Amino acid sequence: MDNGPLTGIKVIDLTQIYQGPYAAFLMARAGAEVIKIEPIGGERLRGHGRAPTPMAFMMLNSNKKCVTLNLKQERGKEILRELVRQGDVLIENFAPGVMDRLGVGWESLRGINPSLIYGSGTGYGLSGPDRDMLAMDHTIQAASGVMSVTGDADRPPSRAGGAPADIMGGIHMYAGVMAALVGRQQTGKGTLVEVSMLDSMYFMLCSELTSYHKNGEFPKRNSARSPAGSCPYGRYECKDGYIAIISVAERHWQSICKVVGREDLIDNPDYATVRQRLEIEDQVNEVIESFTRTRTRDEAYLAFRDGRIPVAPVRNLEEVRQNPHLHERGMLHHMEHEEFGDLIIPSSPIRYSDYGAPDLALFPEAGAHNDEVYGNWLDLSEKDLTDLESAEVI
Repeated sequence: MDNGPLTGIKVIDLTQIYQGPYAAFLMARAGAEVIKIEPIGGERLRGHGRAPTPMAFMMLNSNKKCVTLNLKQERGKEILRELVRQGDVLIENFAPGVMDRLGVGWESLRGINPSLIYGSGTGYGLSGPDRDMLAMDHTIQAASGVMSVTGDADRPPSRAGGAPADIMGGIHMYAGVMAALVGRQQTGKGTLVEVSMLDSMYFMLCSELTSYHKNGEFPKRNSARSPAGSCPYGRYECKDGYIAIISVAERHWQSICKVVGREDLIDNPDYATVRQRLEIEDQVNEVIESFTRTRTRDEAYLAFRDGRIPVAPVRNLEEVRQNPHLHERGMLHHMEHEEFGDLIIPSSPIRYSDYGAPDLALFPEAGAHNDEVYGNWLDLSEKDLTDLESAEVI
């Protein structure tokens, strides 16, 4: 692709699992040439060469070129330094200090390429008393406070579904690298871009922190109850599933009353304000569920949708994968793979009106682009590549 917003930008991707690979994926989908460097056999998420390749790896590594490189060998480090001389961006999400101990950390590489943008993604950051704590999405959800407000009051704190800490870290790494590239256009200088998963999660608690700042009380962990300022706000049982509704304006409440056939409640003083409805929330929810329980999920969803009420069906993963809206927008694509058959692979959520987008390319195997990248970037001969492979450098 020759007309993406990042066309011409060369990215060296040393990341693994979710956080860093997502940032690199967004760069690749914006047109950058992303070279994913893996240890021989592949990175941990790929399964070190074990089959089958997880769907998560497929999703996060589309449109990348994959090479293998043994950074425990001195020749492997030399090759990385040679790549860095020609690169624009290097991103990694190893534990703090790993790259420095290998001799290829920020201070070392900036001497080779002063215009290098070096992105470091960690759990707790490169500074602070918790710097060297082991970090995974689950533990960051706990440390960030998100887990304390997730779940029901009579149950232990719950983790949110998915991997929000990893993906939020990846989003912020992408944003930081993009800002650094803009800055480099002005100054010609590279920089270290540092992103912590823990830092990235703080803004997810805007509503809870607002409430705590206002009254000094910890937000109650009760996913079945409405937060202050909104009622109704919940999940409602239907014949064959659930729908989710939120009312953030009085017109929404009035529309709900009309849809469920309870217009009498619009002028009922007991239901007149959000505060009053919160005090009788069980009654409010029963009004809604007396309607939804007699209908299928999709019937109830369409009724509230047509009433211009914020509503959505609670979809399962297969329904999300097959969602016509996401397919029509080009977010999801059916692709054929010789081993895995029909796959549904996501594109980037980011759209650029005046730039093109590369065709979605399936993940490559570990080392699939060794000859191309090492040959073109470093001008290594076929014999050089064979010798490096024999020495287990690549």
